[in-house]
Amino acid sequence: MRRHYIGIFIASLFFNTTFAQAPASLSSSEVRLKIERLNVLGSVLYFAAHPDDENTKLIGYLAAERKVRTSYLSLTRGDGGQNLIGTEQGIELGLIRTQELLQARKIDGGEQYFASAYDFGFSKTYEETFRFWKKDDVLKEAVYIIRKLQPDVIITRFPPDERGGHGHHQASAILAHEAFIAAADPAIFPEQLKEVSVWQARRLLWNTASFMRMSGESQNQLKVDIGAFNPLLGKSYGEIAAESRSQHKSQGFGSASSNGKFIESFEYVTGEQAKNDLFDNVDLTWNRVAGSSAVQQAVNQLMTTFNDRAPENSLPQLANLWKALQQLPDGYWKNRKIKEVEDLALACAGIKIETISRLPRFVTGVAIPFQTEIIVRNPQVNVNVLQINKKKIDQILPTNEVVHLDAETAIAETSQPYWLVKPHSLGKFEVSQQYFGYPINPDLPQAQIDLDIAGIQLQIKQPITYRFVDPVRGEIHEFVEVVPALTASVDSRALLVPKGEKRNFVVDFQKNAKTVNEATITFGKLPKGWTTDTATFQLKFEPGQTIAQKTITITNESANEAASLTFLANGAALKDIHEIAYDHIPRQAWFPTTSVNIAPITLINPVKRIGYLMGAGDLLPEALRNLGSQVDLLSVNKLNRDILAQYDAIVCGIRLMNVEPRMDAILPALYAYVADGGVLLMQYNVNARLQVEQFAPKPFTLSRARVTEEDASVAFSDPNDPIWNYPNKITQADFDGWIQERGLYFAENIDKSYRTPLIMHDKKEAPHNGSLLIQKMGKGKFVYTGLSFFRQLPAGVPGASRLFVNLLAKEN
Repeated sequence: MRRHYIGIFIASLFFNTTFAQAPASLSSSEVRLKIERLNVLGSVLYFAAHPDDENTKLIGYLAAERKVRTSYLSLTRGDGGQNLIGTEQGIELGLIRTQELLQARKIDGGEQYFASAYDFGFSKTYEETFRFWKKDDVLKEAVYIIRKLQPDVIITRFPPDERGGHGHHQASAILAHEAFIAAADPAIFPEQLKEVSVWQARRLLWNTASFMRMSGESQNQLKVDIGAFNPLLGKSYGEIAAESRSQHKSQGFGSASSNGKFIESFEYVTGEQAKNDLFDNVDLTWNRVAGSSAVQQAVNQLMTTFNDRAPENSLPQLANLWKALQQLPDGYWKNRKIKEVEDLALACAGIKIETISRLPRFVTGVAIPFQTEIIVRNPQVNVNVLQINKKKIDQILPTNEVVHLDAETAIAETSQPYWLVKPHSLGKFEVSQQYFGYPINPDLPQAQIDLDIAGIQLQIKQPITYRFVDPVRGEIHEFVEVVPALTASVDSRALLVPKGEKRNFVVDFQKNAKTVNEATITFGKLPKGWTTDTATFQLKFEPGQTIAQKTITITNESANEAASLTFLANGAALKDIHEIAYDHIPRQAWFPTTSVNIAPITLINPVKRIGYLMGAGDLLPEALRNLGSQVDLLSVNKLNRDILAQYDAIVCGIRLMNVEPRMDAILPALYAYVADGGVLLMQYNVNARLQVEQFAPKPFTLSRARVTEEDASVAFSDPNDPIWNYPNKITQADFDGWIQERGLYFAENIDKSYRTPLIMHDKKEAPHNGSLLIQKMGKGKFVYTGLSFFRQLPAGVPGASRLFVNLLAKEN
């Protein structure tokens, strides 16, 4: 029996580059589903704030059951959340979560878009959110994306008030409502109309939920059963949703599948109210396109005659359909369906295309040679490669033989993610209109391949990838990187330097281009009181050398302010190469300006040796080493009372009680260590999926209470508490300069045996004393804290560092 191979090419008006591994092939049943979609002319936009906010079951249902174009717009990339798989925070966490969303959409069939709002951390009100986000700028992007995608229905995940919880959630609903109206008004953002048209969606609905007070008013809701089974995919939408949601691995969102009836509820917001169906009074047929009767007839014939054992037999019909579409007046659905037909032609021909580089990394401006591998795997298919990157080829492809075609391209700029090219504010990336909505760079190094398939002429933009075989993961495809000719990395990103003292750090200068042999290195201007051991030096690479190392000494002679020390080569700021690599997403690189954050500090640190139990992942060990302590990473498997006795203090990483299944076995040894005179500091945990429910020596409960305003006022319940006075005198000034938040997941219902010396609250909220708990145990001390030290210490916040040392000191 013949086997029929079908290559994957995802239709999108936006350039879609989401694959992490080798492109998959489509089965004939998946092709049939796409053929059926040709007969459906409808679009839905799901609208929310973060990666993971979307309803994956609904997206799968809309994309495959209702066969409408289904898109998810996340206003942020989730930069401000927590990371359960590594130590990345902020921008790097946003890069991870961007790719996790793209992997999720590959599974549930949706398309992924982003605005440029920055996830600055938990916000309690939409008013605060809009102060950071530059509301009008984010609204402009949302309007552009609506005008581009032309959704018939817009669905929000959240309501616009306190029921939505997170201020970002509330803000997303407010922006969706305003964008729904603004997209139809030609007087609003008229400059967009050179590229897109005004668009009035039929209705705006809120997808209510039972969690977080979001059930809404049931008597006014539209009910839809989305629990169907799709025989073409061999899965229910509950199973698809579980696979999709489980891609959010950095948040620990692995999900169980579900089957059977499942009712989703939708509450009317604005537009035309739906009585019976999400698409009430929306024409989902070709009747919405004038003069399309020939197209409709061709689609019906294609659906009737498609042979899943010989998909190539449908190519003549696809060619006729493609030609019929060309005769329609220009418009959204003409362009959309032409792309869908072209993708089906590739699939039915069994064409597989890979554009491969022999190297993973290139330098800006240098030619990138690549080889395009093309194979036509189904028989009796006439395919002509017309050109690649405008280089004439004109070659007929044989059946089931790989053809290799050489070409090259050059990229003038680095492959820096587009939203990181310009400096960003605390709440917003600076992005120009040409990039609105794109999940990743649309201008990655790529091949433009022009084909003629049975009379269908189409153009494919294929990202250039580096292909290799991992002995465990198998064949891997990764985007090639375009990097600066000379880069630099530092071994310490933040240094706290007492007055009159010096600190050393090491800079590795990396030569990425053969033409780089030397450079004059200088430093960015420093505030008064800071000096370096050299103002300038000549960097030289010996023959065969690619890395040159230099130790720099920074001295705090009399500095009163913090600074960022940057490096210039021949007058231009040097960049670093930061790579992020996990098995479930593509390897990514970005290029931040190389810098060391330096700040003055007054610090007495008697804590000489610390044992650290890593939790979900943070950067505290290195930060504590920079304060002068020896820090050893401890293994839970090898922990006993004798090992613990070597340390002045033991620190538990964030969420240790959530992620370490052996905690029940080692808690007795930890508390015996405390009773013998040790200090145990436990950082925050969350109340879901605790490995041990009652883990503390005396009871308290974990809540979702937090203080999100990083400059929130604080009060000392007892100014004479030792924690404020030894070994460092802690004052209100030590709470200046904190980043993102004060703390999270505070304790409540606290046993009276604990000291709770710190009181804080966000504006318009009651004071809370659950951020810091201290209890003497025998000769030692137990500390539980929800203060966000995991953010403050790696950022080099002096006051937080001084307080952390006090918490570890035995004497208080």
